[in-house]
Amino acid sequence: MVTEVNEIQSAENQENGQTVEVEVAETPAEDFGAMLQQYEQEQTYFRRGQVVSGRVVGFTENAMMVDFGHKSEGAVNISEVKTPEGELKLKEGDEVEVIILNIDSSDNPPVLSYLEALKRRAWEKISRAFRKKEALKCKVVNKVKGGFTVDIEGVEAFLPGSQIDSRPVKDFEKFIGEELEVKVIRYNRKKGNVVVSRKVITDEILRKQREELFSQIKEGYVVEGTVKSIVDYGVFVDIGGVDGLLHLSEISWEKIEDPSKIFKVGDRIQVKILKINRKKKDKISLGYKQLLPDPWDIVPETYLVGSVVKGKVTSITNYGAFVQLEPGVEGLVHVSEMTWSNRKKHPKNIVSLGQEVEVQVIGLDPKEKRISLSMKNLIPDPWNTVEERYPVGSTVSAVVRKLTEFGAFVEVDDAIEGLVHISEISWKKIKHPKEVLKRKQRIEAQVLRIDHEKKRLSLSIKALQPSAWELFVKDHYVGDVVKGKITRFANFGVFVELAEDLEGLCHISELSEEKVDSPEKVVKIGDELDFKILQIDHAAQKIRLSHRAVKAKEEEEERAEEKSSEKKILINEEARGGIASLGELINLKLGKQAEKIVPKKLDQVSSDESQQSGES
Repeated sequence: MVTEVNEIQSAENQENGQTVEVEVAETPAEDFGAMLQQYEQEQTYFRRGQVVSGRVVGFTENAMMVDFGHKSEGAVNISEVKTPEGELKLKEGDEVEVIILNIDSSDNPPVLSYLEALKRRAWEKISRAFRKKEALKCKVVNKVKGGFTVDIEGVEAFLPGSQIDSRPVKDFEKFIGEELEVKVIRYNRKKGNVVVSRKVITDEILRKQREELFSQIKEGYVVEGTVKSIVDYGVFVDIGGVDGLLHLSEISWEKIEDPSKIFKVGDRIQVKILKINRKKKDKISLGYKQLLPDPWDIVPETYLVGSVVKGKVTSITNYGAFVQLEPGVEGLVHVSEMTWSNRKKHPKNIVSLGQEVEVQVIGLDPKEKRISLSMKNLIPDPWNTVEERYPVGSTVSAVVRKLTEFGAFVEVDDAIEGLVHISEISWKKIKHPKEVLKRKQRIEAQVLRIDHEKKRLSLSIKALQPSAWELFVKDHYVGDVVKGKITRFANFGVFVELAEDLEGLCHISELSEEKVDSPEKVVKIGDELDFKILQIDHAAQKIRLSHRAVKAKEEEEERAEEKSSEKKILINEEARGGIASLGELINLKLGKQAEKIVPKKLDQVSSDESQQSGES
């Protein structure tokens, strides 16, 4: 067969006009066996899933051809070696590693994968980096919920947003497309999950920087730094790889609200180290105003206690208002020093931000940098003229502001407070002022006393109203008989309610004609009886009563009536010659009661007797 091939080649050369001597070699039959063995060995050596090295030998429309030592070149899908823009990642002659996806004994070229080989190598790197805690390079592909997807040589991994940096990050978009060094913190090759962190690397870098910086600096040092970020409460300044905080209060001697009006990110500034947390090595407090003149150095000579100055209200709190006397120098007007009013008012209802006010210096503490100010000291104290405006005995109009168990606090005017004790609210006995009064009610009261120490007027509402005593004694006199109700017992007698909130006393000796040793034997609580007024003591406001006297009076009246009846009978006897009629005798015997029962019949009998007497 070999001889036939050589003869054909010789004939082709002669046709082309070329004279070529062809050496025909005899090929032994056993050489075919060797060739077959070599082919079988190659098929055994190259197998599916194997990673092999090769060289790029060319490109077709659909594939990249790779010579990897096989009898035929392998094909890599062209999409694996093209960028999103359509450019080739590799060129002819490049050495590459590929993985065999399919290989057989047919004339079809082996199917290879460039990306799968990269992934396999990448997973090996990921595994090794995790075991040895080594850093890997990755490229940030895009932002997803909670972080980023990154590419580690063809393997997709997740970088959480919290693991992107040691410092807080505001602009996450700037990391997209960046190449970062990360460490693998968790992976699962079967599930294809990889989680990486950049923060563990930056934390270590910052730790080393801190240690180096903390070994070189001390409190009081002045250092240069770069404004890294600006927040509401201050500025973070990078001083040699470590961030220090320049608090809002340490930027200027003058109070400022917005640090961005003074600094901007990237500014190079000098700052003073105020405090270092060497134990945790995580906090450095910085100062900027300390490098500027302190206005408090001349405050003791400028703002003397008692002096009156003008200032501008810079802030208002629940407890008062801060007034700026000059840039960097502020004083506090406490709410108690704003007005003479006793009613609690919020400072914002007295002054407003930016308002210019006149104040008096009442206290100075240069060491603590505090100035106490007063507004009310520049206003006349209303208590200096209280006797002239509200003399004892005068009537005032007031508003009820607070009710307590012992009385009612009222506001006479904006700066004068009064107290109406519960005993001065009403002539009636009450358990709590709310039974009679309510908040915001306007009342009339009489000034009883002026208490300068407590700055309070003692007032009385009931003083302007007639008492039960006054109403009673106006219409009743000694000797009058009044009706009363037994309300309580005492050893010496009973108390009798004559009117609401008015009682009289009936001594035990005045309860009955008979001698008794206990009032309960004669009367009981709630009994309504008639009593005679024995005495009215205007000085002590006491009334002495007698129930026995009422009975005695009734008996006396009955006796007087009986005597009157007897007298009439005697007169009739004289007129008739001394003979009494039957009716008269009955009247004499029974008195009025008989008259009420049979007055007409008795008269008739008397008339009949008179007729009989005449006849006689």
